[in-house]
Amino acid sequence: MNTPDKNRPAAAQAALDTLAVDAADSDALDTLAGSEVLVPVPDDVTEEEATNPTTVALPVLEQPDGEQTVPVFTSETEMSDLLPFVSRYRLVPLGALASQWPTGDLTLSIDAASPHGLTLNSDGVRTLLAR
Repeated sequence: MNTPDKNRPAAAQAALDTLAVDAADSDALDTLAGSEVLVPVPDDVTEEEATNPTTVALPVLEQPDGEQTVPVFTSETEMSDLLPFVSRYRLVPLGALASQWPTGDLTLSIDAASPHGLTLNSDGVRTLLAR
């Protein structure tokens, strides 16, 4: 696992708190887009694929309603609250991830288990976070 900066999540989490109140806050969106997030590495990905700097394997979870979502997290604590058995993750700039977001009905969920969690549809990911 990577060893993230312990102060790193605070800015992203503060941005999520702001967006929970005002979803159009451009400063919070800029902060969030500039933040790094933890992307769990799916179990079926080889170590070579997991460490390839040019690609990121997205962990896609299917919700009870059939919606497919990719969970990402601002900290190890947030990740372990929702996915306690994740053993590997990648630290990825959210804006870079968003700029390469696939088209279709895939949503992005940031800190889904927390009070400041945010879920965006594909258009929202590309429009709001690909900065």
